[in-house]
Amino acid sequence: MITSHISGSKIHSTSADAFSIYEKSRFGEKKENKIEYSFLEALHLLKKNKIQVIQNKKQLGFDSLIKKAKKVDKKIEIKFPVYENMRNKGYILKTALKFGADFRVYKKGVKPGEDHALWVLYCVQEHETNTWHDFAAKNRVAHSTKKKLLIGIVDEEDDVTYYEISWLKP
Repeated sequence: MITSHISGSKIHSTSADAFSIYEKSRFGEKKENKIEYSFLEALHLLKKNKIQVIQNKKQLGFDSLIKKAKKVDKKIEIKFPVYENMRNKGYILKTALKFGADFRVYKKGVKPGEDHALWVLYCVQEHETNTWHDFAAKNRVAHSTKKKLLIGIVDEEDDVTYYEISWLKP
């Protein structure tokens, strides 16, 4: 079990288990002598009973942690089902904030840094509407970064359907 601590919007651990799971599955980011987790990573590991998150000597449960995460990321409730679904399928996801997307998704077995991400992934709710302009902008970002565009659509039951979009030159 990984023991981690939350301070502000950062979750970190110095436990040997944290370094071990990082090496195996790339949960978190190595920063000097600790592993830093995103809220999504911590929520996923918490749900799997692999981590405990401590704040002010109190252990936080899933609901408390997601409540804190909402203050930092308003889309956390849309992103989490997609993140959880993809991680359960064996993919590694990392932020794609610099691309204006939700995630970079790496092929199964590929660790970030060893190869480039396969997809840039956007999470949307089933009832959300996007304009053709929004759609074209997302596709252009994926194309310009040499990745495929993946849209994860989350329904009311938190089930996720994926659509891969790519350029076609007839």
